[in-house]
Amino acid sequence: MTTIKDIARLSGYSIGTVSRVINHRQDVSEEARQIIEKVIEDENFQPNSNAKMLKQTITSNIAVLVKGTQNVFLEGILERMQEYLRTFGEYVSVSFLDEFTNEVETAAQICSERNPKGIIFLGGNLHFFEEGFSRITVPSVLVTETAAGLGFDNLSSFTTDDSEAAGMAVDYLIRRGHTHIGIIGGSASGEKGEVGTRRLQGAVKRLKESGIPFDQDKQFCSCRFAMKDGYDAAVRMLKKDQEITGIFALSDTVAVGVLRALRDRDIRIPEDISLIGYDGIEHVKYTIPRLATVKQDRDALAKKAVDDLLLRINYSRSAVHGTVPFRVLAGESIADLNKH
Repeated sequence: MTTIKDIARLSGYSIGTVSRVINHRQDVSEEARQIIEKVIEDENFQPNSNAKMLKQTITSNIAVLVKGTQNVFLEGILERMQEYLRTFGEYVSVSFLDEFTNEVETAAQICSERNPKGIIFLGGNLHFFEEGFSRITVPSVLVTETAAGLGFDNLSSFTTDDSEAAGMAVDYLIRRGHTHIGIIGGSASGEKGEVGTRRLQGAVKRLKESGIPFDQDKQFCSCRFAMKDGYDAAVRMLKKDQEITGIFALSDTVAVGVLRALRDRDIRIPEDISLIGYDGIEHVKYTIPRLATVKQDRDALAKKAVDDLLLRINYSRSAVHGTVPFRVLAGESIADLNKH
């Protein structure tokens, strides 16, 4: 028997849009209405006999919003979450957003159109939550950011201590004799994403604690968490500062782009410039050389978020906030200058 999910899949529109067409709502484009009605006719779909199923489908999904269209680390967490949720028979609706998109505005729109019973935010900007999350009333979880200071009783959060972990990445370079270190990724202003800003601040703090000078204008390049952007940022950094012996990329995705940019310019890694990333994605196991990185526990992030959300959907519980451990993986991309 054809279901509303079949109609959505065949028409290419969301379940919410299909339901509005079935219920003769006016807030649908004429093009969408014609396409959906044609699929309904071709499939001999009977809305009345599926009314109960329609209601269950619209109200039973969990919405997942992924911040970043090329963030491999978040995609890895998403994959784990989908596996966990399937074991509980949960239907998941996933939306991928640009890094600069207001995820809270998107979530509010999803609540209006699809009536999800819970929301998971994979990545986010805390400014958007401060300004607009009060409109969202369903249980929600923010992953890779902390919402502990926001005071929303329906918003839990689980993250890595990004500041401390970034400091450990820089410390790894320092302990191997590097005193002129470049940083690539994220934003110094905080306007382009809280995670990158927090990692940058943690790295700079550790440099200052170690008495190592850092000229942000010369030794930092902002970029999105994407391979191409990492590549382009590395090219800019090499033009600004030829003294750098080590680079900390604020994500592994950025680090892969940096690695390629260095290799394209016949700069040897680690003999000429050392490189360390952040996240611990699978890709770094297979780069040449194998990249050093800070490994986050994505399985723990996924499981804690799903367990918490399902618990609060089914029972009246307050939001909780937690961190997961991290560790530095040595890799092959850092030279020990102390031996020279």
